Amino acid sequence: MKRIILPVAILVGAFLVFTFLVRNPERLEAVAPEQALATVRVATVQPQSVTLTVSSQGKVQASRRVSLSAAATGPVSWISPALVAGGYFAADDVILRLDASDYMNAVARSQTSLEQAETEARHSASELERYRELAARRLISDSQLQDLQRQADISAGRVRDAQAALSQSQLDMRRSEIRAPFASIVESTSIELGQHVNRGQELATLLSADDVEVRLPLALTQLGYLDIPLGFRGELPADIAPDVTLRGMFGGQMHTWIGRLVRTEAGIDTTNNAVQAIVRVEQSTAQGANGEEVTAIPLPVGLYIEASISGKTVNNIFALPREVIRGNSQVLVVDAENKMYFRDVEILRLENERVLIQSGLRAGERICMSPIQAVVNGMSVQVIEE
Repeated sequence: MKRIILPVAILVGAFLVFTFLVRNPERLEAVAPEQALATVRVATVQPQSVTLTVSSQGKVQASRRVSLSAAATGPVSWISPALVAGGYFAADDVILRLDASDYMNAVARSQTSLEQAETEARHSASELERYRELAARRLISDSQLQDLQRQADISAGRVRDAQAALSQSQLDMRRSEIRAPFASIVESTSIELGQHVNRGQELATLLSADDVEVRLPLALTQLGYLDIPLGFRGELPADIAPDVTLRGMFGGQMHTWIGRLVRTEAGIDTTNNAVQAIVRVEQSTAQGANGEEVTAIPLPVGLYIEASISGKTVNNIFALPREVIRGNSQVLVVDAENKMYFRDVEILRLENERVLIQSGLRAGERICMSPIQAVVNGMSVQVIEE
């Protein structure tokens, strides 16, 4: 009997409990689901004045390169020890001398000829003056006076000719001593001691040591960032020529030089649609560790350098990290209620690390600085002020 009654009792009890639970369900209050807000970093923006810079790269070249030629003829009697590749000459230093014996003899002969001509001229002038007195007293004829006048004129002409011959011989003798036309560095030489030199023969190639130039290609859009008059002809005046900072590796170290943009070439390079800007470095200065100016090594010809040109200053510009740009020309603005919206802006310039915005923002607005993928216009966010 127990085996029959016990299972039946369990089933009946379970049925009664199930019926009670179904007829008396527990009612829970409805709770709105908690919304998870995205956390973003924001920065309050203010307009400022920004000085634009233009970057480029180029190769250093000599501002002046001349082929030194002989203006006289003769064998080389002396050569300066500095007349070797890499040698240096100050302006007007003697580079080499030709044998001037012939020119010295020519000067002596010209000097003698001049003295003879001057003696003849003085005698002719004295005779002319004496005969004029006789002609005034009617003691000689007019034809005799005219003959004496002609002889005096011929004698004066011979003096002038002798003076010119003396000047030419002295000039030829001076030309036998060849000097540096300006402070120079020797690039190459093609002369040896004892070699006979002809007039116009090339002796050496000299580079200017006072300054060097750097040709920098600038895109046409970059010209608009510089504070120089477009289409200016000739060299820029010193008061408007932009400063240029040049940096290059030399001897395993980074060196800095300061120069000026002095002109732009007339034509546009069709291969890259760029204009060649010429930067001149007249004195080598570099920046020390504390910002002070220190003497730098001379800027070597042929060195590849990076250049930064100081451009125009623009006002009311918002300078922000480049990462704030969404799409092509939008930023995310967070309002006072911490809701985020897309905003179209006008970009003045995109740089490597920042963007310059000229319109579309107002002073004091908050801009989202965080990278965020899914953005809905008007979404609420949790703000962290930078």
